[in-house]
Amino acid sequence: MQRKPWELAFLAEPEEVAALRRLLRLHLGVWGLHALVDAAQLCVTELVTNVVTHVGIGTPTRLAVAMNDAYLRIEVHDPDAKALPTLLSGTQRMPLLGEAETGRGLALVDAVADRWGVQLRADGKVTWCELRANLSSPYGHTGGPRVTRAEGILGLYGWAAREHPERVEEAHLLSALAGRTPAIEVIADILHWLHAHGHDPDDALVCAQTRFEAEIEVA
Repeated sequence: MQRKPWELAFLAEPEEVAALRRLLRLHLGVWGLHALVDAAQLCVTELVTNVVTHVGIGTPTRLAVAMNDAYLRIEVHDPDAKALPTLLSGTQRMPLLGEAETGRGLALVDAVADRWGVQLRADGKVTWCELRANLSSPYGHTGGPRVTRAEGILGLYGWAAREHPERVEEAHLLSALAGRTPAIEVIADILHWLHAHGHDPDDALVCAQTRFEAEIEVA
């Protein structure tokens, strides 16, 4: 799976935090990194809150997310190289942005991230953190060989949609090859194949579901 880096420029406002969390969840879902969603959202909340609190509301800020080997890397760029983030002691706490999006300092980032730091640049600073993903490479999968094979099949369906534009609307651009639509297309075509070869599609679905549940329990 190709996980392309992405970034978003925004103004550091308390109200932006919830939207950034939702966007991050969406991207990590497409990347198949569901297990990192909660920790990544917390890190984004704290890093952005740090800018709001110590640099100022309305500061031009940029969120950048990418893979660094088998780590998910989250960066928050701001123009102030002087207001350096520091860990707070256990008795200190940053001002609240609301109970759902609180700024509790970089102690939380330090607790959940595998590593974090600050890079000073001529135009400001980058506060970053990295979360270890259960991947063998930046393009690997968390679900093992079965997921890898399925990804290859879905990739073929993506090629078919590009070659046949009349199917693009139906496939919704295949939801970036990661949504339900392409998977449903694959399953439906396999059921057609089974029916055409004299097999019972319902029986095949039951067998597949049984095997899936058994393998999930073992995992």
